Amino acid sequence: MKNDVRSLREAAGLSQAALGVALEVSRQTVNAIETEKYDPSLPLALRIARHFHTQVEEVFHVDA
Repeated sequence: MKNDVRSLREAAGLSQAALGVALEVSRQTVNAIETEKYDPSLPLALRIARHFHTQVEEVFHVDA
């Protein structure tokens, strides 16, 4: 699943570690999501969207 986590994180001036702390996950989890090696659970996807004050659909995209 494609996502905009990296661009949102960088625009907010956050490191992967800082975002991990805010989301209560490891830096490695943030990296895996950004590199599309891991699709987050729905609760984590919702936390990511809320953190960036946006909708899940604006963060995560399914290729058709």
